[in-house]
Amino acid sequence: MKIAILGTRGIPNNYGGFEQCAEYLSIGLVKKGHSVTVYSPSFHPFNENFYKGVQITKKSSPQNIFGKSASNFIYDYLCLKDATKKDFDIILQLGLITSALSIIFCKHRGKTIVTNIDGLEWKRSKWNRLVQKLTRLLEKYGVKYSDYLIADNLAIKDYLFKEYNVDSRKIEYGTIPIAKPDISLLQKYNMSKGNYIVTIARLEPENNLEMICDGYINSKIKMPYYIIGNHLTDYGDFLKDKYRGYGIKFLGGIYDKKCLDSIRYYSFCYIHGHSVGGTNPALLEAMAAKAFIIAHKNRFNRSVINDDAFYFNSAFDITKILKRKNLLLHKNKFIDNNCKKIDQLYSWRVVVDKYEQYFLEILNKK
Repeated sequence: MKIAILGTRGIPNNYGGFEQCAEYLSIGLVKKGHSVTVYSPSFHPFNENFYKGVQITKKSSPQNIFGKSASNFIYDYLCLKDATKKDFDIILQLGLITSALSIIFCKHRGKTIVTNIDGLEWKRSKWNRLVQKLTRLLEKYGVKYSDYLIADNLAIKDYLFKEYNVDSRKIEYGTIPIAKPDISLLQKYNMSKGNYIVTIARLEPENNLEMICDGYINSKIKMPYYIIGNHLTDYGDFLKDKYRGYGIKFLGGIYDKKCLDSIRYYSFCYIHGHSVGGTNPALLEAMAAKAFIIAHKNRFNRSVINDDAFYFNSAFDITKILKRKNLLLHKNKFIDNNCKKIDQLYSWRVVVDKYEQYFLEILNKK
């Protein structure tokens, strides 16, 4: 098969979840004998034509002219316009919203467009009502004009069927096993084994950091709470001002995976507040790192962890969980079950196989 992967900031990954997906998926498919091209923006620092057997095609992303948001629409359009002129069997679009206009208005020229829609972007509370309405409209027509859809989460699959009466293939997001944890990496952050709570997330309202912080403070638990993620934003400043002096430490972004895995592994617990989107990579990484997880109660998180975590819907819930006398009684069982899920459902080996199988099914239909 000849496959194009669009919609990311390119590989090798130096940004986020879909970039990681593009990297592992493309390399995995190349190892299976397929020809794969990943489209990358012109500003990506990798300037070779191939990366581990994957062909790299660069297109302009004029951020300096139009700004970040507008340039993403232009970049996605230029990528799809180019890809439809070439002899790809499958064009995989990772993410829907900024690519929706391209999918709607760009001539497909008989090419097969498969879209992984990611999460429900219009639900993000950082958007005002007008942006939410426009985003939902883009979702609607992006779904309509895609040939096939992929949902990385059962809740997303159910949503697509209920909202638009369309079927989709559920293919989970992947992660990789952690390297041997290194306790010495905690010293830089004054962490001590089993005596701190941690969250790794973008500092945005839908990740429920205020709820978590309030619950942590009210529990009066005798250990610090670390939040890892870029806090040099307006919302980050708000959180730092509100919770100054309460034992909550904002560490900023940490991008060394071995360090992050060690922090998760040695934590007392990992609190996951994400409430919008499909399968969150940070949650899978916490599971793979054998962290004891407390998660926001929503259908996205539950479809991944099932019963192998404690769940919260309010600051009171978090306080109640952290004050449980037998809290750690379930730790080993939860961790063992989550590690089995990672191996059986969320390893890149399994994910690559599922993508290959789905693409072959699509081509057989044609």
